[in-house]
Amino acid sequence: MKRIQSITLLFTALLGIVFQISTGIAAPPEELRNLVTNRVIAEYPSLFNIYTNLHAHPELSFMEVKTAALVAGELRALGFTVTEKVGKTGVVGVLTNGPGPILLVRGDMDGLPIREDSGVPYASTDIVKDMSGRDQPAMHGCAHDTHVTGLIGTARLLAAMKDKWSGTLVFVAQPAEEIGAGARAMLTDGLYTRFPKPDLAIALHSTSLLPAGVIGYGEGPFLATVNSVDILVRGVGGHGSAPHTTKDPIVLASQIVLALQTIVSRELKPGTAAVVTIGTIHGGLKRNIISDEVKLELTLRAFDDRVMAELIAAIRRICAGAAQAAGVPVDRLPVVTVTPEFTPLTVNDSALTRRLTAAFNDWFGTNRVKLTPPIMGGEDFSEFGRTEHKVPICLWWVGATDPARITESERTGVPVPSNHSATFAPVPESTLKTCVTSMTVAVLHLLGKPSPEKSATR
Repeated sequence: MKRIQSITLLFTALLGIVFQISTGIAAPPEELRNLVTNRVIAEYPSLFNIYTNLHAHPELSFMEVKTAALVAGELRALGFTVTEKVGKTGVVGVLTNGPGPILLVRGDMDGLPIREDSGVPYASTDIVKDMSGRDQPAMHGCAHDTHVTGLIGTARLLAAMKDKWSGTLVFVAQPAEEIGAGARAMLTDGLYTRFPKPDLAIALHSTSLLPAGVIGYGEGPFLATVNSVDILVRGVGGHGSAPHTTKDPIVLASQIVLALQTIVSRELKPGTAAVVTIGTIHGGLKRNIISDEVKLELTLRAFDDRVMAELIAAIRRICAGAAQAAGVPVDRLPVVTVTPEFTPLTVNDSALTRRLTAAFNDWFGTNRVKLTPPIMGGEDFSEFGRTEHKVPICLWWVGATDPARITESERTGVPVPSNHSATFAPVPESTLKTCVTSMTVAVLHLLGKPSPEKSATR
């Protein structure tokens, strides 16, 4: 029996060696682990100051002037060649450190038009201009401030550890992720032609759905395709006392809202993932006036382009049918417009995701690295992998919620505040340290120089 156990242990060890040689995955040397850990600890006070300032002073999509200037200044000081105003307010920093792959590392910068109610001492009270010149409350309700801070922290570590990696870094501070336009704007402005075209592209996103310091990953479809649809419901206005002389668009819009709820539940095959949400409805001027029109704004989500096409076709059909049934004149039928606010499906490259997941497991332990299912959120990081170059991409989650609140939520069934909530605020230290560490680990793994021992083994 002992001989059999010994043979089994030997076979298991050999399998481990073969796996490490074939995949290039090996536990990080203790010296490297300590170096990264100690540098993250040393940088944290400065990074916390950057984070709280960003959190207190968010900027909306394509208005990220001060945030972009901060990133540009940090990267220049570290030796990156920096170009500003790429895709309006984007920043690109390039650092070449010997031969090797070209790796794009993205952090998005924009906040949301939300009035913050998180209660943290550095909560935003700012009123800022949006692209149309309107005054809006602003909040980093999706934690892009942690992404910018993580990008800066990662750049600091890698600039100080050039002896540990070889290749070219392309750091991208991206605008306007919240409206699904920033990545496209940077690509249109020559991101893959004016600068080194990446072999790989990586990004992270802080999430309220995981405990702070936990990493979430998934292969293949990871975030949904997002389309934005506007519906102009037109009627025939008149006096509120004489509805028989009108075609009431508010009543018609109400019927359309209810009918749209049957698309997913009754037209798609059961189990098909899709969302049709009516986010806004505006109509009417005065209680005794039947208005001429009502405006609806929708967001559509799916993991399949054919399903998305079905959603849009069904919306057009339902709107036209409801109006015709109500006797609306042909020249006053609803107008359905698919807007340019679009985010394509985010698909994590399987090979790249497996490489990074193995590295994260080695560095953080399997208890802090969790397989997570796809969600209906959208991310325009996907655009970086959908050009003709077909660059493999991977985006992972970094948990940002107090673990005690997650446990309480699981016990009570009451959800924790989500991203885009006025009350969402990440736990700073564990979130920021995990952002910096995970991104640094990813770069070192993808661009790292093999150790002499590993080279000899090969």
